[in-house]
Amino acid sequence: MSTKDSIERFRTEFLEARSERQSDEPGWLTLVRTQALERFLDKGFPTPRDEEWRFTNVAPIVSGSFEAAPAGSDSDAAALKKRFQIGEQESHDLVFVNGRWSRDLSSVGDLPEGVAVTSLTDALSEHGDELQPILSQGSGDDTAFFDLNEAFLSDGAFVSVPKGVVVERPIHLIFLSLAPGKPTVVHPRNVVIGEAGSQVRILETYAGVGDAVYWTNAVTQVLAADNAVVDHYKLQRESASAFHVASLEYVQGRSASVSNHSLSLGARLARHDIRAELAGEGADVTLNGLYVVKGKQHVDHHTVIDHQVAHCTSRELYKGVLDDASSGVFNGRVIVRQDAQKTDSQQSNKNLLLSNEALVNTNPQLEINADDVKCAHGATIGQLDAEALFYLRSRGIAQQEAQRILTEGFMADVSDRIRLAAVRETLRGLLFREAA
Repeated sequence: MSTKDSIERFRTEFLEARSERQSDEPGWLTLVRTQALERFLDKGFPTPRDEEWRFTNVAPIVSGSFEAAPAGSDSDAAALKKRFQIGEQESHDLVFVNGRWSRDLSSVGDLPEGVAVTSLTDALSEHGDELQPILSQGSGDDTAFFDLNEAFLSDGAFVSVPKGVVVERPIHLIFLSLAPGKPTVVHPRNVVIGEAGSQVRILETYAGVGDAVYWTNAVTQVLAADNAVVDHYKLQRESASAFHVASLEYVQGRSASVSNHSLSLGARLARHDIRAELAGEGADVTLNGLYVVKGKQHVDHHTVIDHQVAHCTSRELYKGVLDDASSGVFNGRVIVRQDAQKTDSQQSNKNLLLSNEALVNTNPQLEINADDVKCAHGATIGQLDAEALFYLRSRGIAQQEAQRILTEGFMADVSDRIRLAAVRETLRGLLFREAA
């Protein structure tokens, strides 16, 4: 399917579904959808000629003839869900199967008073006043995939934590894809609101099985008000033939603290756009990422940290382990606005290539418009240390085991930074098995 035909198909599907939706949704959401589709039609799909996409070719998505995913079987999804429990620690689980909330598989449990953890569909009727300004803020800076998500968004998670409330147990958002034998697509939209002084931990998991061909086009928006603390984890374990395109946006108020740990293991092609806006003095953001790919997998991380005001801090560390003929992209951009004096920012990207065919393109960037700042950035690409490998071999350790030990040591710098013990141990096990 050509690019023109693919875009036209989305336009046709949108018009066919609009009449059905209009009777069930507020007028402002219909307007948001229409404006998003118009932006998508104007931009079209990105190509390698676009600067932000020059190392990531989305032609397989454009030509894939993806159809809206049908409802999945809860019984089939139940077995898949068991594989993604976070250790022994209980969590508030919100489960989605083929993009639709599964009430039977979800187990939210008891929540502190005033905390909302529900599907976006239900939240639109119960929390419409909160959602309208969030879902209506699309701009020309968003990607075509963001616009496509906004035009076709159907369900996702809504989490709202009131002022001063601490949610002790993590909230686990689980998205399971059960492809029906033909290429399908889902457009989940998640909204997390942490009001002033609140604290919450969020884990997003995206998972599929085998070689199922499907496309997840996800958007997550996180608003952290003054003094709020949001500890956010994302685990991408799509099927080996899947496509995962996701946008993650943070907006932080005064002295708000946000941390994100992004772990990308699955999918044939994965693209992660992450943007953090430090809009209140004293805000702090940490972006940690780890990607482990092999075969012909391709993973792309584009991050933007926007220091808009003074006295803010950002820390960013991304590491990649690439084997076989896999490829990776890291493009990290730190912007320091003119009024963002006393900014303290550090950014680092390190990559370990386990084969001669693996390839990484890395591009850390600093854009500094203030004169009283402390900023640093850097990137490295290399292979296993020959001397360290020789030392282990000389102690009687087999070649494969020695490589595993060194690879685990390389990854541990990121995995050890995960604060939630149950998540840290579970995810470390997954990562080390993938890299073995």
